[in-house]
Amino acid sequence: MAFLTDRKRAIGLGSAKEGTEHFWSMTVSSVALLILVPLFVFTFGPMLGEPHADVVAYFARPFPALVAGLTIAVGFMHFKNGVQVLIEDYVHGLARKVAIIAMICLSYAAAATGVFAIARIAL
Repeated sequence: MAFLTDRKRAIGLGSAKEGTEHFWSMTVSSVALLILVPLFVFTFGPMLGEPHADVVAYFARPFPALVAGLTIAVGFMHFKNGVQVLIEDYVHGLARKVAIIAMICLSYAAAATGVFAIARIAL
């Protein structure tokens, strides 16, 4: 028998010990994307249809490269967390574990590829 008050039992990370952390991760990445996506649209938009040399010169500047890199990184981490929740809700058994591992690997690979491409242009 635990000698804890109701408040002490309620404080913490929840019954699974990770739900609150996951919720805050999604909330923080949502707010970050709320700021980053319009910045990305306004920095990337003017370069649509421009010649390759102009685009490379534009993304060689720090601000557009930083905005693009952050948008890619935060976007794929938000995607990873969201897809993990969907898989946990709708897939069962061994397929759940395989799907979660596959989506985490895919998300990290896509984020790394995008950030590498931006870094290669910027440096």
